[in-house]
Amino acid sequence: MSRGSETAVSTFHVAGDVLIACNCDWGCPCNFNARPSRGFCQGGWIWLIDHGHVHGVNLDGLGVAVFAKWPGAIHEGGGRATCYLDARADDSQLGALTRVVRGELGGPWGIFIKTYDLAAPVSAKFDVELAQFASRAKIGGFVELGMQTIRNPVTKAEVHPEMILPEGLVVKRGGLAASAVFRVKDQLALDHSGQYAAFGRFEYS
Repeated sequence: MSRGSETAVSTFHVAGDVLIACNCDWGCPCNFNARPSRGFCQGGWIWLIDHGHVHGVNLDGLGVAVFAKWPGAIHEGGGRATCYLDARADDSQLGALTRVVRGELGGPWGIFIKTYDLAAPVSAKFDVELAQFASRAKIGGFVELGMQTIRNPVTKAEVHPEMILPEGLVVKRGGLAASAVFRVKDQLALDHSGQYAAFGRFEYS
């Protein structure tokens, strides 16, 4: 590896927790290279960065989120997306987070950006409680996500499935939940409450 390549790798690193929700049935077949449950994908991700940096700009404790609509499977493209950046970020952090969500530095965003037209980032307050199957999040007046455990349809007993994805793009391991509420009140106008939700750790560089 050249010295220039070493520098490029070392200047981008983020790790933390991600919350996921979409219109698919519980488990989301897209995780396993199958088509979306209803033939199209509408959903998104909320990333909470525990520790991270971009070219010396510290991103610890900040959040970013992307939501999108695709007419078919994600890899088929043709989507539209919106994104949100943590309002606590200063100007340099906003610039770094913008580069992240635009896919300029890699991570899953570097793949997703090839599949949708991304609207300009919006700065908004992130109100998030990480509580595994009971996690919740609000982003300004735009996004509301509340998770709940999946229940057995006969006994109503709670179940707590997990997925392991060694080649996973967003997470390598995640807990599978249901959304008690999942709404996006922007130009996408999504409401897929009661569908797929998940949570897990992420690390990209």
